[in-house]
Amino acid sequence: MQDSLNGKTAIVTGSSSGIGMGIAEAYAEAGANVVTNSRSQERAESTAEDIRAAGGTALAVEGDMSDRKDAQALVDAAVDEFGGVDVMVNNAGVSNISPALEMTEEEWREVIDVNLTGVFFGAQAAGQQMVEQDGTGQIINISSIFGSIGVQGRGPYNASKGGVNNLTRALAVELAEHDIQVNALAPGFIRTELDAQTRKSGDDDETLDEDDWPYYGYDDQHIHNRNPMGRFGTLEEMANCALFLAAGDHYMTGEIMHADGGWLAFGWGSKSR
Repeated sequence: MQDSLNGKTAIVTGSSSGIGMGIAEAYAEAGANVVTNSRSQERAESTAEDIRAAGGTALAVEGDMSDRKDAQALVDAAVDEFGGVDVMVNNAGVSNISPALEMTEEEWREVIDVNLTGVFFGAQAAGQQMVEQDGTGQIINISSIFGSIGVQGRGPYNASKGGVNNLTRALAVELAEHDIQVNALAPGFIRTELDAQTRKSGDDDETLDEDDWPYYGYDDQHIHNRNPMGRFGTLEEMANCALFLAAGDHYMTGEIMHADGGWLAFGWGSKSR
């Protein structure tokens, strides 16, 4: 997919680490002018510097996507620097783990505000700019398989990603008249910093005592048992999916692309230990 985004401008929110960073770097390698983003200017600049060191073009912009003004400022910065916005990847996200009956209002609102409201603000600001540019563009919302299943201890994350899925469909229908395609990428279990926060421990060989239910973490053995491909996904695989969506050479809008190693297709199945 080399040069598939040559000359285009792409914004990737939450691109200081994990999937967002992988997508930003892949877009730059494909020829895009990339706008990186984080709530920390230093972290956003770190990814931008890596892109420039590899020969790409990048601008770092600090901003909290749950703040509408910051979302608009991010799009404005891309327009000021590169003349427009062709691709918007709404990736910024947070998570927490807490039983529903013990969760605080602050824990609930933080996840919903960033993961769902922030996606809307980013899509709205980018969509308005794309329409002003006489239409066309790609909006890609990063969802999760957790938007399609229920997982204990992750109520707001499940709710936010389910909301992202249906928001993606609604935006796709509404923006189609402007030739703006809106799709979502829904990863399964990928090796990232966010994944590390929710694993049982740093010991990949540690397994779960079945008497621990309800249990709010997971280990490598769970992934092997529950995933037909038997492994975590990689950042490179997610970046390849995001490259396909960004290129726009497809008849797709309102779709949720699940990149999960067959997790959802497996239903209630589990391979033996």
